[in-house]
Parts: sequence; structure tokens; C-alpha cells
Amino acid sequence: MESVMFYTYPSCTSCRKTKKWLVKQEVNFNQRHLFRETPTYEEMLELLSMTTEGIDEILAKRSQEYKNLDVDVESMTISEVVHLLMEQPRLLRRPILTDGKKLVVGYNESALKNLVKKQKKVSSMVG
Repeated sequence: MESVMFYTYPSCTSCRKTKKWLVKQEVNFNQRHLFRETPTYEEMLELLSMTTEGIDEILAKRSQEYKNLDVDVESMTISEVVHLLMEQPRLLRRPILTDGKKLVVGYNESALKNLVKKQKKVSSMVG
């Protein structure tokens, strides 16, 4: 059965709330530390392809890291942005969750319910 990929950072409050929610809902998920196991170039492109608002959806524009950047992200190519995010994963909003088709960024209970609804149906049919 497919599981949800959960990119997290342990000291992030939204990440802890999301993990607690996933465990309570008995959701099958794989957890990856966003800074130690940064998404690969291909994974970053895949995450971006699932966004509805493009780079703005996963870029932490209110973070100190973003404010310290000396580049105009808007004028960068997708490839340049992806490389920047891989080099500086703290620029990513967190947590990031995906089932391979849909993406949830941050703690958003209704989006999480929507993401795992399909998975729960599958597991109840299997079990």
C-alpha cells in the first residue's frame, strides 16, 4: 500500500502537530528529516509539479533565511530555484507531505484529511 511521504523537521511546531495527527489517524507514512535527507533534484521538481501556486507554495518567504538571501527568486529559473532549495533546505516551508499526487504544505487539517481519505479507503479494502 502507498504511504504518505512526510518531510519534517523535529523542532518545528507544525511538523510535530502534523505527525501527532497522522499517528492519531493511523496513517501509514515515511518520515524524512528535511535538512538531513533533503529532497533530491528530481523529488524537488516533483513536489513543485504538485503545487497549485508554484514556488510560493513551498518557499518560506517569512523565514530569516529567505530575508537574508541576496537573490531575486522571482527572476531565477526553476532549475536555479531547485538547486537553491537543495543547498538551503531551511528555505522550504514545513512540513511537506505528499502521496505522490497531492501536496500538503504546513499543518492544514482539512488538506490532510483530503490527502489521507483515499489511502484510508484503500487500507480498509485491503484489511
